[in-house]
Amino acid sequence: MTKDLQAKRKPENCAFVIFGVTGDLTHRLVMPSLYNLAAEHLLPEKFCVVGVARKGQSDDELRDSLLKGLKQFATRPIDDDIARKLLECVTFVEADPKDPPSFDRLREHLDSLECAQDTGGNRLFYLATPPAAFAPTARELGRTGMMKENGAWRRLVIEKPFGTDLVTARALNAELLKIMEEHQIYRIDHYLGKETVQNILVLRFANGMFEPIWNRNHIDHVQITVEEKLGVGHRGGFYDATGALRDMVPNHLFQLMSLVAMEPPARFDAHSVRSEKAEVLTAIQRPSEEEALKSSVRAQYLAGRIGDDELPDYRKTEEVKPGSTTETFVALKLMIDNWRWAGVPFYLRTGKALGHKRTEVAIKFKQAPLSMFNGTTVDRLSQNFLTIGIAPTETIELQFNAKIPGPSITIDGVEMKFKYGDYFRADPSTGYETLIYDCMIGDNILFQRADGVEAGWEAVQPFLDAWQNAGTNGIETYEAGSDGPACADELLRRDGRSWRKYS
Repeated sequence: MTKDLQAKRKPENCAFVIFGVTGDLTHRLVMPSLYNLAAEHLLPEKFCVVGVARKGQSDDELRDSLLKGLKQFATRPIDDDIARKLLECVTFVEADPKDPPSFDRLREHLDSLECAQDTGGNRLFYLATPPAAFAPTARELGRTGMMKENGAWRRLVIEKPFGTDLVTARALNAELLKIMEEHQIYRIDHYLGKETVQNILVLRFANGMFEPIWNRNHIDHVQITVEEKLGVGHRGGFYDATGALRDMVPNHLFQLMSLVAMEPPARFDAHSVRSEKAEVLTAIQRPSEEEALKSSVRAQYLAGRIGDDELPDYRKTEEVKPGSTTETFVALKLMIDNWRWAGVPFYLRTGKALGHKRTEVAIKFKQAPLSMFNGTTVDRLSQNFLTIGIAPTETIELQFNAKIPGPSITIDGVEMKFKYGDYFRADPSTGYETLIYDCMIGDNILFQRADGVEAGWEAVQPFLDAWQNAGTNGIETYEAGSDGPACADELLRRDGRSWRKYS
């Protein structure tokens, strides 16, 4: 946990309601995050957790299951007293949106629990469920009045994916906004819980050395990379209906892109920051079908080895259609139509079953002129990159040119690297702690607003449409465990550029 988080105040008393409490997300991330907040004394003084699932169980059975998950997925050693106190406040309710009376029972349970625990009526509803349950659950929360703010706050946390295209995203936004106000909706993206991602704003706007050169006059292009070593595993059915673009670009990659490209907000508050981020996504050029195909790469992985694991062809994965056109890798070239970024390409790529696991933003600065080195041995300069590493380690790295010791003028590229873990000695975390804490205190600066979500889908919709019309034409392949399809290199090479080498 960071010093900044440690210095924060306790949230107001509240009930934390988790839909999908028996699922993987709750066990791997939500409960370990609540434990870490408890260990840092950042949970409310009066606090209770209500677990909701379709299949019934006793309170003790749920507590035992959550404790087992906590011991398996905790990011720090478990203190038995802290864990016991956290789990003591957990109760279970069986409820299903298809059974409206079950939500009436949930409301009664919450009313009774709040009287007994004196939580003040504040409620945070966390939808750790499949996306198909988002709208039905919200409708039942609205029907029963559980989202009404009558002197107490009521908030709804929704995981990605927020829609599957522009039409579905707009429909979901419209439905939610019939039930509650925008300020009650927290569209969560766990990438924004990572310290390095949040630090992009600080790096840009709190350092006078960067902001004056953060524009088209000094930056040649920007690369955003999210690579995963894992294949689709046992999620073939889900992934085949989603694909790399829908799964990663409108949320994770666009969040990184908007933080890098946004204009300085008038003030550091949720409205100002989210408005500037949405403006960036709105300014992305909407290509024609022909341009979309030329400016994108989509590919599927073939069989290969990653470490000790042998992966089959994507199309031979369980629950994947034999003739599937779903991409496991995507690369895009995007242009932003505004004064700051005119003419500066943003190259985005993400994929599964690759040889490395990394997430980074690399800003490539324009090369300095060579004229002053005429008459020396210098015939080239190394590239100037500012690289923000997000995973597997959180770093900021600056690559620049320096003279090699010796009697002649010989230049080579050198690197300065700052590692968060070495400098701040931060405790390991899930990345959700800050986000859950912000939900409880009502700070939605790190959460997407409806207009930002829709702007993101508007930007990727031309690619979705072009690929659908192209069918199997243009789908490339790459071997599992490789660096991805060769045509992704060509996307930059034809512009006289190249991807930053992994180091």
